[in-house]
Amino acid sequence: MERSFRAYRYMSFITGTTLLILSAILIIRFADHHLYVQLHVVDKIVGVAHGVILYPIYLVCCFTLMLHARLKIVVLVAMLLAGFVPGLAFFMEARIERQLHPQQSEVTS
Repeated sequence: MERSFRAYRYMSFITGTTLLILSAILIIRFADHHLYVQLHVVDKIVGVAHGVILYPIYLVCCFTLMLHARLKIVVLVAMLLAGFVPGLAFFMEARIERQLHPQQSEVTS
């Protein structure tokens, strides 16, 4: 279970970060179009990386963790939606860690 949680954690951070980058570029698109034109290539690369490569890997990690940790379907759905909502992936990762390792979260608090 530790290995699948570690993979989920890494992919959660990577997927969440690319989603935040895409959100920032979207805000820049409407705020400063000239800057967006210069960042257009970054937008395409990060968008394709997030949507075609990273999010499917994140999905597999979520399913694997659900099977190994015997998480509920509701938790799985929340984990999967975290890849669509900017910033939610970090929150879900911390929540899953508290759920799977309650003794460690008490020590660090």
